[in-house]
Amino acid sequence: MKIINIESYVVDGGWRPWIFVKVETDEGVTGYGECSDGRNPNGIVGCIRDLTPLLINQDPRPYEMRFWDMIRGSRQSPGGIIAKAIAGIECALIDIKAKALGISVVELFGGPTREKVRVYWSHCGSSRVNNYELLGVRPIRTMNDISLLGKEVVSKGFTALKTNIIIPGNPASVYFPGFASGIGTTDGNVSNSLLRHIEELIGTFRQAVGKDVDVNLDLNFNFKPEACMRIAKVLEQFDLLWLEIDMYNHEAIRQIKDSTSTKICTGENLYYMHDFLPYFNSRAADVFMIDVPWNGFSQSKKICDLADVYQLNIAPHNYYSHLATFMSASLCAVVPNVRIMEVDIDDVPWKDELITNIPEISDGYMKVPTEPGWGTDLNEEVVQAHLWKNTRGEW
Repeated sequence: MKIINIESYVVDGGWRPWIFVKVETDEGVTGYGECSDGRNPNGIVGCIRDLTPLLINQDPRPYEMRFWDMIRGSRQSPGGIIAKAIAGIECALIDIKAKALGISVVELFGGPTREKVRVYWSHCGSSRVNNYELLGVRPIRTMNDISLLGKEVVSKGFTALKTNIIIPGNPASVYFPGFASGIGTTDGNVSNSLLRHIEELIGTFRQAVGKDVDVNLDLNFNFKPEACMRIAKVLEQFDLLWLEIDMYNHEAIRQIKDSTSTKICTGENLYYMHDFLPYFNSRAADVFMIDVPWNGFSQSKKICDLADVYQLNIAPHNYYSHLATFMSASLCAVVPNVRIMEVDIDDVPWKDELITNIPEISDGYMKVPTEPGWGTDLNEEVVQAHLWKNTRGEW
């Protein structure tokens, strides 16, 4: 079996693009992967194009060897968008290997360790801020709308949610200086008024969902450690599942963790075992996020196994299309140390149509894929009908 063609598709996800990779073989077996990045899709597609000559006419089935071929072919540009491009291709190769054997990726990697995985409703409210009309939902004008959303989460069977710092209004907004630009966006401070607002926001969600539903808050790259510590302290009263923080310094994350009883989650922005190792060594967080579309499947499995050595649980970072959800659920099914899995519920109307099988989610759990490969394929006609044609991407 040889690789004869590699293509990438940048698909309209409404307020961000999804990036898919298709790898074709001379024996008619086609594999799909996802490596979505909402802010640098053109760079990733360019990297996929640069990597393609290393793979054409090579056997796709020894995916570990192909991974190292790509690593050596990009040795002077580690991490970042090149890692995401490698991940998308590698995931497609693993899809091919499993399909060629007539088994699921879960079976290929020795699973299952579970038949279903608990999921949480991610970007709860955040996706509605600027996209409520596209989603066909009510706008978020007041804290009462936040309360109604929390009750909706419970009514739909979910046992956990994650939100960002939503500021209700007309229009509503999400506090995101970590991804902004311009004057006054770099300091990472939290004002007293913003701190009170965060307390009210999470308090409103907690009151709406009750004590048995988990609540997470994602701070992203918005704050320095001092601000994070203030926020974590204020939120101790709400017993969060975790406070999520992105930061490229394991000692800073550990400083935050040591300052509070609020549980800390980090890691979505890290690559491969060597990036995670100092965070594991310093026990910088309580739960670690691993991104399959950015690390690749086999590398994500290795990170999970390393985390288990340190008695740490993982949670897949998964704010993507359904294909990535199948990939992330497959990871959860082959490791012993899962906390919970992310999934976006509010999404564009054509999301289900992009793939041949959609995730089976009931009572807050997703059924582990069992069909060959990832358990779903791209519907390429729908993909072609929804190619990304603009530069939208802000909340």
